[in-house]
Amino acid sequence: MSMPRASVWVVEDNALYRRSLAELIEATPDLRCPVAAGSFEEALPAFDEGLLPDIVLMDIGLPGVSGIEAVRQVRGLSPATRVVMLTIHDDDDKVFEALCAGASGYLLKPSGPEQVLAALRDVQGGAAPMNGSIAGKLLAMFTRLAASRAAVPDYGLTAREKEILQLLVDGLSMKQVAARLDLSYHTINTHQRNIYDKLHVHSRSSAVAKALRERLV
Repeated sequence: MSMPRASVWVVEDNALYRRSLAELIEATPDLRCPVAAGSFEEALPAFDEGLLPDIVLMDIGLPGVSGIEAVRQVRGLSPATRVVMLTIHDDDDKVFEALCAGASGYLLKPSGPEQVLAALRDVQGGAAPMNGSIAGKLLAMFTRLAASRAAVPDYGLTAREKEILQLLVDGLSMKQVAARLDLSYHTINTHQRNIYDKLHVHSRSSAVAKALRERLV
């Protein structure tokens, strides 16, 4: 028994390119293209009719609803649908935004028939197709992001002060902190004043807020 042909929609405002993609997909035995639209608004009624695609080839620079916003809407309407962005844009912001919106892959136009079909196969297999240049940029972006998150400000807090700050974040009162650490209330109060001085705050709520915001504990 033959497997059903995977449904691939094309949403691309360039009529010639849209038609060539649709013809390529229809000529492939295990794929079909029931929807080829020039905008996301044009494709939207098909969702209302219950025609959920397996994959959408989506241009970023669509008229009306942008391709990136369309990705978000597709993911909301059909979470199982995978979206591959087809675009001339290769700047970091577009790449990052498209993938954060839920895109499963990213290809630059013009991509030849072999590259397009390879991307569709990759997506069907759970991979994330993108060219080497885009993959390199993404790796650099995520490396920078990880580094920025790891860069916790150093306020010179001692291990004991960090321990007390964590307990304050956890909502313990001064007396409870003293009991938990088996220290006197006076000692805890001294540590708390030192914490305030080092964090440049004047209240417990400000200290807790700063600790959470800057991931100090």
